[in-house]
Amino acid sequence: MARTDESIKKDVADYLYWDDRVDSSDISITVDHGEVTLEGTVADYTSSKNAVLDAWDAEGVTKVENNLDVEIPTEVTVPTDSEIESNIKNMLEWNSSIDASEIDVDVSAGVVTLDGTVDAYWKKLRAEDVASRATGVLNVANELAVVPTEDVLDKAIAEDVVSALETKFTVNADDVDVKVEEGVVTLSGTLPSWTSYRSAMDAAENTLGVTDVVDQLVIE
Repeated sequence: MARTDESIKKDVADYLYWDDRVDSSDISITVDHGEVTLEGTVADYTSSKNAVLDAWDAEGVTKVENNLDVEIPTEVTVPTDSEIESNIKNMLEWNSSIDASEIDVDVSAGVVTLDGTVDAYWKKLRAEDVASRATGVLNVANELAVVPTEDVLDKAIAEDVVSALETKFTVNADDVDVKVEEGVVTLSGTLPSWTSYRSAMDAAENTLGVTDVVDQLVIE
């Protein structure tokens, strides 16, 4: 039996309230046929991302639209753009899994732009996650290009993604269609939950040779 929008909304509100990482006092929630929209303000960019994850935890959610704005509290000392840029560069250099020498960081009015190259798709995502944690960040534009250090045939990439899907008990590999063209993986199909969706995305994002992932998956 499908859950009502009102019961989903209550669960989302509860999860946000229980999450100490997120001040939900200025977040409004609407639910329409399982599709959740979050609006309002949060204190930092990481809170915005965590609020989305909290919403996905509610049973019956099929989509989450993040319309939250970041408004840093007045009592918080906000670093200048150049300070944010320097902090992010240091954070990237401290991360042993990323070659920070090939990444350019630019900050304008709190909006971070990452440019340059990495050799794996998961490193592109990792760099964005690192940047998002810096104090004063309002948003992150990830323009990093993925340039693998070795050539991997599309057929081999597709086989590796499917193999990875088959090892995950949280997703049925038969529910996911995998296509690869010049390193770009397209995932399509219908999945029953956020957990199975994330498992499918992880399988593609962490596969050698992948340069981008096109998400055409549907949660029902």
